[in-house]
Amino acid sequence: MFRSAVRGLSAAPKRRLRCVLSSVRGLSGEQPSSSSDGPHSSTADEDPSPAGTARPRKDPSNTAVLLFPGQGSQFVGMGRGLMKYPNVKEMFTAAQRILGYDLLSLCLEGPEEELMKTMHCQPAVFVTSLAAVEKLNHTNPKAIESCVAAAGFSVGEFAALVFSGAMTFEEALYVVKVRAEAMQKASELVPSGMLSVIGKPQAQYKHACLQAREHCRSLGIDEPVCSVANYLFPDARVLAGHQQALDFLRKNSRQLNFMRTTVLSVSGAFHTELMESALEPIREVLRQVEVCCPEINVYSNVDGKRYMNATHVRRQLVKQLVSPVKWEQTLHEMYERTQGHSFPHTYEVGPGKQLGAMLQKCNRKAFKTYTQVDVTSLD
Repeated sequence: MFRSAVRGLSAAPKRRLRCVLSSVRGLSGEQPSSSSDGPHSSTADEDPSPAGTARPRKDPSNTAVLLFPGQGSQFVGMGRGLMKYPNVKEMFTAAQRILGYDLLSLCLEGPEEELMKTMHCQPAVFVTSLAAVEKLNHTNPKAIESCVAAAGFSVGEFAALVFSGAMTFEEALYVVKVRAEAMQKASELVPSGMLSVIGKPQAQYKHACLQAREHCRSLGIDEPVCSVANYLFPDARVLAGHQQALDFLRKNSRQLNFMRTTVLSVSGAFHTELMESALEPIREVLRQVEVCCPEINVYSNVDGKRYMNATHVRRQLVKQLVSPVKWEQTLHEMYERTQGHSFPHTYEVGPGKQLGAMLQKCNRKAFKTYTQVDVTSLD
């Protein structure tokens, strides 16, 4: 049971991570001021304020946005540059207690084939990303204090929610553990995968998926799956489904107006119907943990819109498993502004620079104030 899994962690009152930057958020602090199910209606350039009071608009150039990466960004050695910062060791100690294995050793030393497994890499990316927040708080505390919005790619959304105060570090990590294991099991039920595609402007991705499904039916596959799993940036998608469907797409890439296809190193067709068997474990574990209304704007992968309350968070996190990650739409929503208005500072907190690369493709002006928080440098 979840409560016994985290027994031994402090049961003191909680306070949101982005304020105290505590790896084990229950170590000290106060209860979040927002109610667990109340609406949160401020925009990315406004200060969250008590209900019924005016929310003055900030100068966006004096605010920050945090982006949290997802599965696929992991690599052996990540976290090496974070260990000297406050709370990071405690985060990995808590992770070992919750997960039942030495996550820090796996991140720093591998072996790579173990780190790449879904059940391991999702918790690894989650913890490393929040450890990177600790580094950012130490090197640039203003970035934390001025943060008005956050978003995460797939499992990165859980890190964004912890940062926003919607979930505790320990409980969110346990949910990530259950999620990763359920997705691993679902991916083992049928040969499947994910294919990154860069297409020409005339490429029709949904029609290509339809053709791939028809091909699977001709092979005798009942109810074949092939659909858009990730919207990355203009003319870039990740398609996922049965392995035979992906083989068809690669073989016919020229006719489908695909300029480049890359098979992703993942165990299954995430964010498609093939993850349906993972829905109930996630739904059940989310019933066991406390979820609060985010204290800053956090954007859902499901539709690119910000979360409004705790019920909304729970519902969307379950739906996310079988829905495409609308990252391109999320970036447009977060950075939309009228001509002449400045952009916030953007920090990618976690392993890799993939989210920065996608931001550059979606919004070059917003990318000008982008910074990656290095998780390996010892400086």
